[in-house]
Amino acid sequence: MTLGRIALARIPATRGTIHRLFSTTLSSSSTNRTSPPLSRHMSMKSDNLVSKLTSSGLLKTQGLIDGKWVDAHDGDTIKVLNPATGEVVANVPCMGQSETNDAISSAYDAFRCKKLHTEPTVQFSKMLASMPSEGNDTWMSPLQYDLLISHKEELGQLITLEQGKPLKEAMGEVIYGASFIEFYAEEAKRVYGDIIPATLGDRRLFVLKQQSHEFLQPVGVVGAITPWNFPLAMITRKVGPALACGCTVIVKPSELTPLTALAAAELALQAGIPPGVLNVVMGKASDIGDALLASPEVRKITFTGSTAVGKKLMAGAAGTVKRLSLELGGNAPCIVFDDADLDVAVKGSLAAKFRNSGQTCVCANRIIVQEGIYDKFADAFSKAVQSMQVGDGFSEGVMQGPLINEAAVQKVESFVEDAIFKGAKVLLGGKRHSLGMTFYEPTVISDVTEAMLLSRQTKLEVLVSDWGLIQVYNGACCGLHFLFRSLKYFGLHSVDISSISFWEEVFGPVAPLLRFKTEEEAILMANNTKAGLAAYIFTNNVQRSWRVTEALEYGLVGVNEGLISTEVAPFGGLKQSGLGREGSKYGMDEYLEMIYLLYPDEICLLRRHEQKMRFKVCYQFAAHNHKVIWIAESVQSRPFEYEA
Repeated sequence: MTLGRIALARIPATRGTIHRLFSTTLSSSSTNRTSPPLSRHMSMKSDNLVSKLTSSGLLKTQGLIDGKWVDAHDGDTIKVLNPATGEVVANVPCMGQSETNDAISSAYDAFRCKKLHTEPTVQFSKMLASMPSEGNDTWMSPLQYDLLISHKEELGQLITLEQGKPLKEAMGEVIYGASFIEFYAEEAKRVYGDIIPATLGDRRLFVLKQQSHEFLQPVGVVGAITPWNFPLAMITRKVGPALACGCTVIVKPSELTPLTALAAAELALQAGIPPGVLNVVMGKASDIGDALLASPEVRKITFTGSTAVGKKLMAGAAGTVKRLSLELGGNAPCIVFDDADLDVAVKGSLAAKFRNSGQTCVCANRIIVQEGIYDKFADAFSKAVQSMQVGDGFSEGVMQGPLINEAAVQKVESFVEDAIFKGAKVLLGGKRHSLGMTFYEPTVISDVTEAMLLSRQTKLEVLVSDWGLIQVYNGACCGLHFLFRSLKYFGLHSVDISSISFWEEVFGPVAPLLRFKTEEEAILMANNTKAGLAAYIFTNNVQRSWRVTEALEYGLVGVNEGLISTEVAPFGGLKQSGLGREGSKYGMDEYLEMIYLLYPDEICLLRRHEQKMRFKVCYQFAAHNHKVIWIAESVQSRPFEYEA
């Protein structure tokens, strides 16, 4: 056996599966979806929809830099495909380092000129929430919840066109995404500092997140890199708090789903957001990422995607010591105990597993069922899965759309074949759907063990003669697709022995059922991964729910519920699932600076004396029904009016 065969044999699977995994070639336009030869012409139905979206002004096919719609400097473009049909929806600019540097300069100039952070917090929150901004002609109209909601149908259609999820689910994403704008519009008014008890009697210690009671301390220019599986919500979850804190932003959406991001940017322009405050670039992921990392003007990177790419961003950010928020891969366990309500467990597990065709970072990757209820659950769960309709997201009643591209389908196939090879049983599905393209049948597999790719971290060792031809397929959220262009299955002529360690979520509509006996065993199985994003448990025992929740090494835990994300709660993981939190009041801190301030007691006493004097003057004038205007001495002086 050759060295190449020995290396590849570390993943026991059929030879055909291994060959498909590692012989996939990339076309010269590597940013396009990997799929069968497509480039189909638009169908009449899709063509009409695209024309309608174009007429609405929301189908944009240029990047946004300094408030202007622009093409790539070299005129290069990439195709955006409909995964359900393979049709080309649009061509967008294939941008790189030069265009990204322009966007950085625009964002930095906007930040320095204080187009954003000189606006008082109250004024800015009014702007975001679609309320009139009195006495302020900078913001013509808001980047707001109302605009997103009023265009939820068009935005949902765009999401379904380029991402594939059912239209009803896509419109639900619009509502979810808009909720972050609404929430942070209000939260901007509730950013608090702190007063620390001093160790010495003549000192006063303060923690400031504001320059004064109206002005926040923003981090600065933010680079936001977002995935394809939630092309709107992952943007608003980052941009909402960033703008609320006074940062300016460069958004880099996935090349697979840029149209939704561009539509959201168009609504921002309609809302009156100033030039440079929000920029959108797309195209060559590595070049754009390198430019964001290299620039000292970019002070923060926020990223949702694979753990491998997150690690690269961490290393790249070290050069300029940038702040990072990383929401990375997950390997979510869903634990069903004997005492669980069967109907609740089936419904919750179904939601946790098959949302967005299983293509989310918090999808239940392993359904771990106690042996006393295992057979009943497997039967009831399979019947529920069987009732789900698969098809184009625009068709009525469809619950499962296509996978994002051919590479995603091949990965799902490899995981399923590996499980079958090692003794698992397919209860339902287990193959490509008869609809063709990238549709895959909703699948339930029983008797899965931790030795299978479906349920655990895997380590693949390969011999490679030319690492320069290996490309990480960027844009795949929480799943790392290695597409080896030159790795030969037979007879490698290798020079180096290298090891790639990665864990893969199946990231598709496949539900593996594992069996356990005791609570302790379930906890060990659930925690046996380097990931720690989301987990789910189903039990009617309150004491057990607390014990297990506290023992699980995960940032998000749902008890008797499969849909747990909300704008008011912190979203983020433990271990190698990321850094920081998004959503909730805690998400604001990711975009704010914290300043410690020490005042000698004499100054504090003087300030209190001044305040008493001012109050006395105001009171005396108020008695005569006069308006009093005084200037508060602070980091930035502004007039405050008191009217009787």
